[in-house]
Amino acid sequence: SGTTQENAGIILSNQDTQKWKIEKVGAAHDFFIQNAGGDIALKIDQARIVTLPAQPSFQVRKSGNQDNLAANDSAQTITFDTEVFDGNSDFTGNSFTAPVAGKYMLSINTYLASIDIDAAYILVGINTSNRSYYRLVAPKFTGDLNYYGINFSVVADMDASDTAYVFYQQSGGAAQIDLAASNGTHFSGYLLG
Repeated sequence: SGTTQENAGIILSNQDTQKWKIEKVGAAHDFFIQNAGGDIALKIDQARIVTLPAQPSFQVRKSGNQDNLAANDSAQTITFDTEVFDGNSDFTGNSFTAPVAGKYMLSINTYLASIDIDAAYILVGINTSNRSYYRLVAPKFTGDLNYYGINFSVVADMDASDTAYVFYQQSGGAAQIDLAASNGTHFSGYLLG
């Protein structure tokens, strides 16, 4: 039922103790859906902007270089130790764990340094429980490069508890390539729906 009072709301509950509250708050007339503990699940402000504070989302970076990456044609995990944000606390170690099934936008940006032109290929990818996505480069330049960026985004289907992490693989050449920690290397993602 409707109400004309400011800060008045509707309480929804079922047979257990879980309750949800739908409320119009204050002079700005922001609209909230929140649980019994007061945690906001959805907010719509007067400008009709919708925010979901607990929506799964993350961005992680490196605080130091990952030097002399292996050149033995085997995948190695790219490490991340600095969380810029983690909207639902789903990123731990070096991987993101999907809290619910859905489509997730995942993005990687890498800043590689000391590129060896003798490498047959360099591959940077995102591995999920369902499949891998990657970008491949054959660095046949006229000389070693000081730096090179590899980046891409993908919409990945993930089931609840599926994981996603970033990997590097190099075939041939010297183990001299570094993954630079400057703001050029980061991994991010969020739930699309």
